[in-house]
Amino acid sequence: MSENQPTIFSKIINREIPANIVYEDDLALAFTDIHPQAPVHILVIPKKPIVKLSEAQEDDRDLLGHLLLTAKQVAAEAGLGNGYRIVINTDADGGQTVYHLHLHILGGRQMQWPPG
Repeated sequence: MSENQPTIFSKIINREIPANIVYEDDLALAFTDIHPQAPVHILVIPKKPIVKLSEAQEDDRDLLGHLLLTAKQVAAEAGLGNGYRIVINTDADGGQTVYHLHLHILGGRQMQWPPG
């Protein structure tokens, strides 16, 4: 997929479609998933359109760290003090359906292992 093709996430960043945004800064945006897989399911996305983790570059290092620290903050603000899971799906076999890098924060219940 080309970075020039808008995804649902780029449309959320640009406010072309609504989302329940729970966090935003200059680099990232977090919002609740419309198809939650846990009682708490929040997505954290970079505003820079990285298609998938396997296409991240060395100059994305600081942004990738920022996304993880943002996920930590958002999870705390969501009351996930008992724990949570961070998932990044990459490509078709990894379950990626939206080709804009995103982190899933899943919590509010005991997570199972293996995840599937």
